Amino acid sequence: MPDTSTETITDQSTDQSTDEQVAEIPASDADRAALPEDAILAGDDETPTVEALAEKSFADYGVEPKIVAALERAGITHPFPIQAMTLPVALAGHDIIGQAKTGTGKTLGFGVPVIQRVTGPGEDGWDSLEAPGKPQALVVVPTRELAVQVARDLERAATDRAARVLVIYGGRAFEPQVEALQRGVEVVVGTPGRLLDLTQQGHLSLAAARAVVLDEADEMLDLGFLPDVEKLLSMTPAGRQTLLFSATMPGPVVAMARRYMSQPTHIRAADPDDDGATVKATTQYIYRAHAMDKVEVLARILQADGRGLTIVFARTKRTAAKVADELIDRGFAAAPLHGDLGQGAREQALRAFRNGKVDVLVATDVAARGIDVSNVTHVVNYQCPEDEKTYLHRIGRTGRAGATGTAVTFVDWDDLHRWTMIDRTLDLGIPEPVETYSTSPHLFDDLSIPAGTKGRLPRASRTRAGLDAEELEDLGETGRQHGGRGGRDGGRDGGRSGGRDGGRGGRDGERGGRGRGDRPERGDRPERGERAERPARAERPARVEGQDGAGSETAAAAEGAPRRRRRRGGAGSAGDGAAVESTSPETTLPEGGSATTLAEITLPDRSGGAGPDGEGAEGAPRRRRRRGGRGRGRSAGSTDTSTEDGPEASSEASPETSSSEASPPDA
Repeated sequence: MPDTSTETITDQSTDQSTDEQVAEIPASDADRAALPEDAILAGDDETPTVEALAEKSFADYGVEPKIVAALERAGITHPFPIQAMTLPVALAGHDIIGQAKTGTGKTLGFGVPVIQRVTGPGEDGWDSLEAPGKPQALVVVPTRELAVQVARDLERAATDRAARVLVIYGGRAFEPQVEALQRGVEVVVGTPGRLLDLTQQGHLSLAAARAVVLDEADEMLDLGFLPDVEKLLSMTPAGRQTLLFSATMPGPVVAMARRYMSQPTHIRAADPDDDGATVKATTQYIYRAHAMDKVEVLARILQADGRGLTIVFARTKRTAAKVADELIDRGFAAAPLHGDLGQGAREQALRAFRNGKVDVLVATDVAARGIDVSNVTHVVNYQCPEDEKTYLHRIGRTGRAGATGTAVTFVDWDDLHRWTMIDRTLDLGIPEPVETYSTSPHLFDDLSIPAGTKGRLPRASRTRAGLDAEELEDLGETGRQHGGRGGRDGGRDGGRSGGRDGGRGGRDGERGGRGRGDRPERGDRPERGERAERPARAERPARVEGQDGAGSETAAAAEGAPRRRRRRGGAGSAGDGAAVESTSPETTLPEGGSATTLAEITLPDRSGGAGPDGEGAEGAPRRRRRRGGRGRGRSAGSTDTSTEDGPEASSEASPETSSSEASPPDA
């Protein structure tokens, strides 16, 4: 124990004091009854070694036999330091602030006490519950992937118990989650947004929650979730147990802990032989790489001896999709994981990665927290992280649970200042990355890459099934592309196709007045040749002869669509009335005679010439072209002058028609 009676929580990620200085009282000397509620107690500073913990099991820390047996079947027999330090305090019912490096086993540090605290159907105490079937424990996490991972670990610990675990997050349909809540659950694991939605809708009640866990609290702060988390905490009983776990402890997180926790014990787990910010078991390489050569360097790293599963991190969704496509083209079994993918595609990629169908996962920082997959031997930062916290959580995907790992970071020339700040903050001792290309000898030596390795995976080494071999689950999501390998299918086209095909405006809007998405398919409308066909001319004089009496109406009704097509307004019409007058036989009668057939009336218009009054060139043919949806918005000279010869002949005749309008032929 230290000689001083108080300590101060500091943000270990930046080596600076938090916004609010908080005095800690050693827990061994504290009289909890005499302390205020917002007092923070200091846990045991002496972290047990791995060797000492190898001789102990979870049963030695008060864990019930059913949970111990379930963990042993999963291959988990000995606790890690953070688990050994938190279990006695958590099982005693006290609030905890747990702080440990990424990948040191924080999940079971709070998962085991939560499972042991709740009561399932048919177990002792079930009948005495005030609200059986309502959630007795709530676990809040920042990302969907982390929610799935935590729920899986809790289900594993509760295998022999009747406790039911439900994971709730966005991207899935509401109905299955609501139905599961109605059937009854004991532990709910979820993200703040969906949890808050269900509580506001009345489907999720937190009135019976006896334990609340906030995992990765600093990440929730960075993502802006703390207000939602505080709303959720306000819906829980005042006497609950609150467990807060985080790799770093910024000031707002400490302030929230003082406001919503009751005399929490602050527990730090650190290996005495590993006083650095990163896990000692992870070997780090920093290379200054050119943007045009990064894919070549990456392709050679992925062929290193002993490489297992690999996660490649990128800063942007577009880069993640592009790199995944590049690797797939080069023969690697790769899958993208980024925010433009629907939740079904994201879970498909993670399942394929866990099952070994793909061995390269190209992800954005959405996956930096929550991916806990065994045998991840390499992590590659394709783009330099934004800050030291992102760097820690990225490389924390390897070297987990005592295993060794390799972390490679590419630093572009434009990112040198960013890396300098990361190196200075974490005291890594690598201020100047080595300039590295795909042919650099030290690249092959550092990462055990066989000599002569090229940028494409040999066909004999392409043994993975690939992403398509993993089933894509339909989650009932809306507004997203369900599938797609990356940005091309799931993001890039998924985001643009609606605007592109649904009405482009601009160029296409000037031509047709409608977008492509509004235009019917070619199979749904008649071809040009079909529209050029007209009723037999012998049948049409009846309409002309009865134009002044009731016969005209009967003839118009008999003719149907051709009559209406001719009456639709053209460019030369002054209005609806003008459109009707332009179709009247009086405007097309030859001089000194009366019409005897319809051909004598319409033939001048159809041939592109002008009638006696010089106005026939703008008659029905142009209106027929507008009826077909082609040629809208063109000048008045662009006239369809031949429907019998097809569209090619019509387009060739347009210049002649334009000149005939400018200079009519002799009357």
